[in-house]
Parts: sequence; structure tokens; C-alpha cells
Amino acid sequence: MKKFVQWILPLFICFYACNTSSKKEPIEKWKREILETEKDFAAMAQQKGISEAFLFYAAEDAVLMRNNSLIIGIEALKERFEKDKSVGDQVSLDWKPDFVDVASSGDLGYTYGKYTYTTTDSIGESKVIEGVFHTVWKRQADGKWKYVWD
Repeated sequence: MKKFVQWILPLFICFYACNTSSKKEPIEKWKREILETEKDFAAMAQQKGISEAFLFYAAEDAVLMRNNSLIIGIEALKERFEKDKSVGDQVSLDWKPDFVDVASSGDLGYTYGKYTYTTTDSIGESKVIEGVFHTVWKRQADGKWKYVWD
């Protein structure tokens, strides 16, 4: 019996420790949360405008990289959007993530995918720019996801 316990107990502990299904469940839940946040973010950009959406979903310490320069922090983002009059009714931005992942700790995640940025000039001519985006998401104290890098 002693030998049985010596072999079975470590074997049981090994199988229990290797069980990853309980670890995958919260990760999959967090991935779904981030994807839902991305979906809501893109919808808000279409409905209420790019500036409002980017400010709403930004963490206090968010960083945007635009035109090879960094805009750091929510206050700098507000100033940038106020100065940039091109982000108004004559532009639209649409995107959808192709991939999402999240840290096993559940505090950071990231997405990437394709975006389409469309501008319409004063004579009704449209210009479409397509590209790839990468967003880093951070879980906030209230449990919501906000981006810290875009």
C-alpha cells in the first residue's frame, strides 16, 4: 500500500497540475471581453466620431503613435484631437481585429488586424487608406479594458 501511495499521489498531483482547462477558461473570457471592447470601440468611432471614441477608450496613460511621433497621455490626446480638425464628419475609420491574445494574469492583452480610413474632401472625392493596426489593452481597476497603445 505504501508503494501504491508513493506512486499514485505524485502521479495524481502531476495530472492535476497539468490540467490547463481551468487556466484556459478565464483567458478565453478575457479574449472575448477584449474583442467585444474592440467591436464597441469601432462602432462608437462610426456613430459618434473618431475623436470621441479614441478618448473614451483611452487609458489615462495611453500612447498613440501617429506620423512617426508619440502622443502620450489622455490630456495630450485631447489636445491633439482638438487641433486636428480633419477628424470630423468628413472622415471615417473602420477596423476589425484578426487576432487577440491576453496575458495569463488577465491584466494585459493585444489585438491586431486591418483598418480602413476614408476621407472625403469638399467636392465629394473620397480617399481610402488601408493598413494594419496593433492595439495593447490594459484591464482597469473597474474591470473594463482601455487601450494603452495604438
